[in-house]
Order: sequence, then C-alpha cells, then structure tokens
Amino acid sequence: MSSIRALSFAILALAGLVDQTIAADNITSDAYFYGQSPPVYPSPIGTGTGNWASAYEKAAALNWTRLTFYLQSNLTFGVSSSVVPNGCSGNIPGIPRLGFPGLCLQDAGNGVRGTDFVSGYASGLHVGASWNKNLAYQRALAMGGEFRTKGVNIALGPVVGPLGRIAEGGRNWEGFSNDPYLCGSLAFETVRGIQENGVITSTKHFIGNEQETNRNPGVNAAGQSVESVSSNIDDKTMHELYLWPFQDALHAGSGNIMCSYNRLNNSHGCGNSKSLNGLLKTELGFPGFVVSDWFAQHSGVGTALAGLDMAMPDSEGFWGSNLTAAINNGSVPLSRLDDMATRIIASWYQMGQDKNYPAPGVGMPLDLFAPHTIVDARNASAKSIILQGAIEGHVLVKNVNNALPLKSPKILSLFGYDAKNPDVNSPSSGLSSWSLGWESGNTLPISQIAANGTIISGGGSGANTPWYINAPFEAIQERAYTDNTAIFWDFVNVNSTGSVDAATDACLVFINAFASEGIDRSGVHDDFSDALVNNIADQCNNTIVVIHNAGVRLVDQFIDHPNVTAVIFAHVPGQDSGRALVSVLYGDSAPSGKLPYTVPKNESDYGALYEPTLPVAPYTLFPQDDFTEGVYIDYRDFDAKNITPRYEFGFGLSYTTFAYSGLSVSKLSGVSTATYPVGAIVEGGQEDLWDVVATVTANVQNTGSVDGAEVAQLYVGIPGAPVRQLRGYSKVDVEPGTTIPLHFDLTRRDLSTWDTAAQKWKLQSGSYTISVGASSRNLPLTGTLTI
Repeated sequence: MSSIRALSFAILALAGLVDQTIAADNITSDAYFYGQSPPVYPSPIGTGTGNWASAYEKAAALNWTRLTFYLQSNLTFGVSSSVVPNGCSGNIPGIPRLGFPGLCLQDAGNGVRGTDFVSGYASGLHVGASWNKNLAYQRALAMGGEFRTKGVNIALGPVVGPLGRIAEGGRNWEGFSNDPYLCGSLAFETVRGIQENGVITSTKHFIGNEQETNRNPGVNAAGQSVESVSSNIDDKTMHELYLWPFQDALHAGSGNIMCSYNRLNNSHGCGNSKSLNGLLKTELGFPGFVVSDWFAQHSGVGTALAGLDMAMPDSEGFWGSNLTAAINNGSVPLSRLDDMATRIIASWYQMGQDKNYPAPGVGMPLDLFAPHTIVDARNASAKSIILQGAIEGHVLVKNVNNALPLKSPKILSLFGYDAKNPDVNSPSSGLSSWSLGWESGNTLPISQIAANGTIISGGGSGANTPWYINAPFEAIQERAYTDNTAIFWDFVNVNSTGSVDAATDACLVFINAFASEGIDRSGVHDDFSDALVNNIADQCNNTIVVIHNAGVRLVDQFIDHPNVTAVIFAHVPGQDSGRALVSVLYGDSAPSGKLPYTVPKNESDYGALYEPTLPVAPYTLFPQDDFTEGVYIDYRDFDAKNITPRYEFGFGLSYTTFAYSGLSVSKLSGVSTATYPVGAIVEGGQEDLWDVVATVTANVQNTGSVDGAEVAQLYVGIPGAPVRQLRGYSKVDVEPGTTIPLHFDLTRRDLSTWDTAAQKWKLQSGSYTISVGASSRNLPLTGTLTI
C-alpha cells in the first residue's frame, strides 16, 4: 500500500537506519551490477495443461483479436477507486462485451481486512505453532468463504516470503514458519481451502523479501536516492529454502503469485526474468499470473518481458498507453500481451468465477461511514474453527510445580499492558490504526511493544479487522465469575511494577512483542516488560507469564527466576484470543502447540541473522544483503554451530507426557530411485518429485493422566546436507494409556538436494538418518534409510 511505503521511509529516516554518508568509493551506477541475475527470455507462453486445460480453452475462445490493444492491456494494471468505487485494495475494470465483470484484489492472508462484518483469524505464525494441517485447511476454507461473500476475487495471501531468515523481520508473523517444509505444508492447505471457495490465492512475496528495511527505493537523509535492498541468493539456497514453500503452494494450485519489493541478485523482484520466467513459469510450470506488490513495478518494457502480468495498484505510467506503444513499436511482442491477458482470464475461469460469483467488491464499501448495504460475510459454522485455531497456536514452554492448569483459584492478580483490549477499535476512512492493526501500538510503530492493549495480529496489510475482540482480561473475568475467584489488576504498572496481594494464588503477567509491515523490529525483547515480570515475580511465588508475540521473543531475562512458574507463547491468535487462552490456562484444552522457530538464549546466538542489513559503503546507494549462510538458518544454523537454544524448534509442553517406540523405515519396491526425476512439468515442478520413495512408522503413547495432542516430528539427515531437516509431522490426539500408530511418507523431493550443475533435484545413493520424536532436539527414535 502506498501509505505503508511512505511510512516506512519516514520511520527509516527517523530511526537513522538509512546511511547518509556518501563515501568517495561508493558505487553510483546500477550498471555495476548488470548480469548478476541471469537473463531468461522470452517469457513462457502459458499452455494450460492438466486441470487448467479447460480454463485456457475458455480464455482462448474469447478471441483476443476482437479487442483493441487498449482494452486488452486494461486487464494488466489496476485502476483507482474513482473508476471502480469500492474499498478493495486493488481493482481491474470489467470488459462488458466479454462478460468479464472485473477483479477485486484484497488483503490478506489472515482474513479480509479493512471492512465490516468479517472475522479475525489466527495469523500465519499462530497457525504454524499449531502444527495442524487439517486445522489450517479448515481455517482457509472458512476464510475463503468470507472473501467470496465480500466479492473478493483475489485474496492477497498466504505469505511464505518472508520465510523468516532475520530474527527482527517485521513481517515474519504473517508467514507460518522459518522452516520451508512446515511453511510449505501449511501453505498447501491454505491455498487448497481458500480456492475451494472459488477465490484465487495470491501467494507472496516472490522472492527473498526477508527484511523491511530498504525494501523500496527511497531517499536517504542526505538526499541521495537509495535502491531497494538486494537479496543475493545462490541457486542451491534458493531451491532448498526460499523456493520450497512456493513450490508447495503451486502444487496446491495457487492461481496467482505476487512478486516482491526487494531486488534479487540486483534485479527488481517484479522485473527479474530469472525468477519469473525461469524459476516460476518454466521450472515450476506456473499457469497463473504474476501481480506486483503495490508500487513494486519499476519499469515498463522490462517488467513485461521479465514475466510480470499485472501491475498494482496502477501502472504508475509504465503500462497503459505506454505498453500499447511498446507493442506497436516492437519493443514488446503482441504475444506477450496476449499471454498476460490469457493468464489473468484463465485464472478467473479456473476458479469458476464466471458462474454465480458475487460482483467484485460488493461487500467492500469505499467509505464505512457512508450509508452502505451490509454484506455480512460471517458464518456461524466458522466460530469453532476460529476458536480452535486460536487455542492450538499457544505454546507452553515452562510449567513447574503444576502451576498450570489453574484450579479454581481464590485470588488472581493480573498485570501488564497486554491483558486488556485497546481503548479504541473503531473504523476510520482510508488507511488507519484500525485498518492496519496498530490500535494497541503507536502511530509510528517503532516500539518493540504495543503498550496500549493486547495484540491479536501484527501490523500492516496483513492485519485483522474483526467484528469483536475477546481480550484475556475479559475472558478471565468471565471464568472468575463462574469459579468465584477474586480478581485484582494493574495494567498501568508505573516503573514496571505493581503491588501483589499476599494471599494471591497466582499472578498473571501479560506482555507482548509487536511487529509490523514497513519496518523491522528494533529488538527481540524489551527492558520494560522484562523488568515487569521480574518485579512481580519478586513478590509472587507463582508468576505465570503470557506473551503475545508477533515473532520470536527472548525470555532469558526472567526465565530462570524461581518464582516464574509458567510461560506461554500466545503468539497472535485472532479475535478469540482471551477465550482461547482461558481454555489453556484452566485445562479445558491441554496445550498442544509447538514452536515453529527456535528461541535462543541471547541475540548473539543469531550471528549475522539477527538484524536487517543496512546500506554501507561501497553499497550506500545499493544496499546488498548477501545470503552467505546458505540453507543454515534457525535450527539448521544452531545445529551446525552446536549452539544450545533456550527452546528448540518444535518444542512445546503439554499437561500430559508422551513416549515414542517402534520405529520402522521401509524403502518402497517398484519406485524409481534414479538420480534425477524424469517426469513431466506440472504445477510445482516435475511430477515424480512427489513420488513416495519410503515410509516411516512408529508409535506414540500418552503416558500421563489427561487427554492430549502430540505433534510427532520426523527429521531426515541427507548426505552432504544439514544434520537434520524436518520432512514430516503428524498431530494426533492420544488418550491416557493409549498408543497411536504414526505413519510418514517420504517423497523423492523430501530426500533430494538441488544439483546446480544438472539443474535438477538429485536423489543420492547412500544412507539417510531418520529420526522421530517430540522436537528437533528430542528425537528418541533413530533409524537408517539406504538408497
């Protein structure tokens, strides 16, 4: 969004993040970087194979020769609300003579944003913490229904980029996990669920958009123009890490891909022929269309030839009449415009939007304060899904002396700014704190915390605007009424402290870690909140800490305090935040979430992956972010460097205990284990990449006394690769004393590494270590697969 882009520049200047010194040896011409991203031309013509064949046939039957260049090119760039008066983030005008009504594009991956009568779903990171594929699908199915009812043709999500390379990344909360397998598997279910409603998913941001700092071109404090940061990623790392979840989304049938703000190997993401023409449309067989992130188009002819199909929110003068002129003078072949239009219309047909689909933007009023017809997108059947999604993303990481679950306490004392709702939750025209999820934060979200109330999502275009918010304070009071519990509270906490009633049974301290689009975080813990926890714990021998965190949050400033008895990462749970938390606190639901990232003991454990890259000489005007760590991010990096984290990837406690046994690893007979795949290209890559090569079975037993759900995780040690990588997981409900069988399939893709010479996925001969257990560092079962 343009206002978010402008805001990011203002914040960067305010924070002094843009280097204003211009050294004599600075590179001043973009020509220095030419050729670093290999050129791939021409842009592939979509052919519509497989289940896209019918959609392409229908698009071709429209006979584009009946249209002028002007009408055809109108499909390729957005128009303002003065042309199409609705509240959609982007609009493509209709072509009445073809019976095409136009398209409404709307944020985002966590629910419909910026309008009335919609729900606030758990954010991507919260879904990742649930490790529940079926729940992710159910969430997407319900969410897609709301998009459809509101007349949204293209839902701008899910997010799989940023993957979460940088700990301080401002948008990490929008995605599912910084592990590509976990992220990709949940993206697959999300695409599937949303698109079953006929809504096109826009999987984003393609690709390497791993920091907000300098994500757009701008002007530094010295008045010099500064280019977008360049994510410099080698071929192997690209395939094994950052491309992986996009591959899953495409395999699920995602009809749209959004290209990103950043430069990739010094070529803009929306004008990068290697990534768009080469990786996406050729290697991964993408039949849909590519849309720019808002204002991410930086050239006309160049982006058209590189594979961009639609510019948003408009073409900023690059396309329109200039595109038709470029076709007339031969700079852009007519076949490219035909392909752009065909891909867009074919995607519309592919989702069945030509049949009984709501009019574009019918439920998206331009001005919520003006009289408008109410289009209620909520569905009562989604209530249980929204609540369960909120519950399962809570991760219990500490619980000593059976502090939890609470058992009808006589007195509870509540502290912390995050317990209550923000003071204001009211729609306002245009982009505002309400529409961008900043109600609990500041006008400029430069603080690490949202001090004005609880957070249910992060900030920016991925935020929620739900019809209500159930905060922890409200939900606890409701439970206290039932249990006859006295409640005392202090949410002001002057000087990071408060007074504790000596007779209190437990003290609950609520803190948060906020993050937003447009700016990276300024740290991963804050002194005010840490001091509050310690000061309350000094007075209360049963202090329970609840952290709503839109990203990783360190806890070592208080985790070893003897009076801190329990800690919950409550993440960003959506509108049912309080109700879900109470269900976990009181044992109505046993906690079953697991961390979708690693929590270190100290910032220094991240090394270079802690904070965003800043412009420094000689690249002051062309910021360079070199991904020299390769595939070694998060737990891969901690494992390689033998760093002990505070809480490892995949960790999470329950109110019961589990034991693993009976590992069996079997290579399937009759399945090719040739070095390279030979299958035809389908959506996502060569079709035999998804052939099952081996199966793994094991058992998990509930050895405790209460019902619980366990996330059993499978890791593979591939020869010459990280010592372990997640390649399977299963969330199972297990009753006390019961043993549940586990089954995992391992595909050719799961066991392969990218061969840069052959430009194919390589299945090596040799021994593969297979490990199964409760987390990345708690793997009691180990076996070997021989290929």
